[in-house]
Amino acid sequence: MEHSLARHKESRKLHTLVENRTIYSADFSELNIFETHTVAHKVALTFDFPVIASMLTGKKVMHLEGLPSFDFLPGESVVMPSGETMVIDFPIANKETPTQCLALGIDPTKIDEVAHRFNESVAIERENNNWTLDQGIAAHLTNQLEVNFLIERLVRTYTHGDRNKDVLLDLMLQELIVRLLQTKARKSILNGLETFSDTRIGTVVKYIKENLTDSTINVDTLATKACMSTSSFYKKFKNTLGVSPVDFMNAEKIKFSKRLMKSNRKLLIAEVAYKSGFNNVSYFNRQFKRMELMTPQQFKKSILA
Repeated sequence: MEHSLARHKESRKLHTLVENRTIYSADFSELNIFETHTVAHKVALTFDFPVIASMLTGKKVMHLEGLPSFDFLPGESVVMPSGETMVIDFPIANKETPTQCLALGIDPTKIDEVAHRFNESVAIERENNNWTLDQGIAAHLTNQLEVNFLIERLVRTYTHGDRNKDVLLDLMLQELIVRLLQTKARKSILNGLETFSDTRIGTVVKYIKENLTDSTINVDTLATKACMSTSSFYKKFKNTLGVSPVDFMNAEKIKFSKRLMKSNRKLLIAEVAYKSGFNNVSYFNRQFKRMELMTPQQFKKSILA
């Protein structure tokens, strides 16, 4: 991502110190890169198409309809429906270390096309599959490794001007939309455990959340809870939620560890790791950096800012 941003910095022009905007266009999408070089508050942005916004550097405080205000940090994304306004504070932006964020707008017809195919094939039990990414509700996404990886590839393709850019971007957009829809599936199950309590995957998700700090839980344990063979359970879980059972458990533990660090800033990293269900501090550090794009120590410093 740093190399792509360097290419962007070479060609972009600064017109304002607050949310300076550079636009890269393609057939079915539009990439906006925003840079803010000074502290600012209550900056409003609205798009007339669905947008996925991802933090690149710095920190924002986001105020979105239907969600409590939250810190928006590198490695995190927000899915915004068309016509909804995001109100943003920039508490730490400056000229030396600007706050940078991208907003990827996607043509609704492309979303509908991919979502239709996804809804026909997705294997989620006893559920209405008529999902879209533009339902009037914003979603704050964290620990989305596949989404982050795709966004990095999209930025690189946009900024490098490959002659096959539109074809490549179309393929990447389709995959990104599927990943976001799988995220919707995961969000549906996590937010409605009672609704899913009579399904095998819902039961397992509930079990994981209720026993999050138990470091002895493994895929075999979860397969037994689901009354399935390990191989069938693994495939079913990944098809339903878009991630492997181990990655899902680790992501939930990392989210728990972030809450721990925010609630008790005096905890040592080793204490956070063990309290979050990791029995190895090095493994915790690797997983945290993999999912959050920063170390636990860097995260602690960011919440002190």
